[in-house]
Amino acid sequence: MDTPARTAPSLARRALYEDVADRLREQIFARRLEPGSWIDEQALAAEFGISRTPLREALKVLAVEGLVTMKVRRGAYVTEMSVDDVTEVFHLLAVLESDAAGEVARRASATQLAELQRLHDELEQLEVAGNRWRAQIVADLRKVMKLNRHHSLFRRGRLSDSLAEHRRSPLSPGA
Repeated sequence: MDTPARTAPSLARRALYEDVADRLREQIFARRLEPGSWIDEQALAAEFGISRTPLREALKVLAVEGLVTMKVRRGAYVTEMSVDDVTEVFHLLAVLESDAAGEVARRASATQLAELQRLHDELEQLEVAGNRWRAQIVADLRKVMKLNRHHSLFRRGRLSDSLAEHRRSPLSPGA
């Protein structure tokens, strides 16, 4: 009798705290955990059916991303964005993204620029600047901006204004 072939276990298994960080991040973005709210570690550990250790490791990840603020002897809180925070993050995003666009303009061929224009028209995002550190920082800053984004993107007319801004970009024809 033939025995079924065994499949090797996945080498790319994720740590439990990474899955927990993903779930917490989703809860923060969905506003089930509100900005400024205290994170009840015991309740969440019970809800997720885990010990507090992977939960605490997940909170450390989110703290590094800026989504959670750790307070000594008081625990973890969902980060609140002040007006100054939002201004500073938008400034950093503008600097980093314009730097990435400059790299594209210097390195890209005409074919690549045409492909970027096609992607831009579809409002898709492409990181071609080749700087993984900048890409990571931009990704983290965008996560933090999701804490505030619901205020600006859902404002009447904001989506059409955003599209118009994208159309006026240096890659757009006629810009």
